[in-house]
Amino acid sequence: MDFLQYPQPLAELISSLARLPGIGPKTAGRLSFYLLQQPQVSEDLARAIVVANRDIKKCSICSNFTDQEPCALCDNSQRDQTSLCVVEHPRDVVSLEKTKEFKGLYHVLHGVLSPMDGIGPEQLTIKQLLRRLDGVREVVMAMNPTVEGEATALYLARLLKPMGIIVSRIAHGLPVGGDLEYTDEVTIARALEGRRQL
Repeated sequence: MDFLQYPQPLAELISSLARLPGIGPKTAGRLSFYLLQQPQVSEDLARAIVVANRDIKKCSICSNFTDQEPCALCDNSQRDQTSLCVVEHPRDVVSLEKTKEFKGLYHVLHGVLSPMDGIGPEQLTIKQLLRRLDGVREVVMAMNPTVEGEATALYLARLLKPMGIIVSRIAHGLPVGGDLEYTDEVTIARALEGRRQL
């Protein structure tokens, strides 16, 4: 997008916002104009970003984002210490916790294996995962159903199974309220694979 028609500080603001995921140049422009018209919102946002960058760190145990060490989940002795759920991103922990179904601990990889993007095991928190398996009986792979997510789950399963750890994968399939007629073949196949008795 050509920002020459805007004053330099505004053009830089638009350009910075456009770098955020899911925000294109037009949305970045709308947000920029809104922020200029709402100085208190701008100040609050800037302050929140500075504080988050300063205070949020990776938990030394699970690599989830936290403002305490260890994080509240790792520090909770009521959680099942024998069950570990591996996820791609910190936001995945929040999604799983909202279900109130998983009672164990988590491990955040901060991505998935993607050789095309130069992401190998060294760029993820796989070494930290392998160091915390003492007493763990089951590892649940909760990666997204993408090629990279599947490859990461298989890679980890090959590392963990020889240790005698049960490795499971969350089921993928039809969403609640979904319609078979409008669902793609891969999703239907996954739903059939993940079927269970009633």
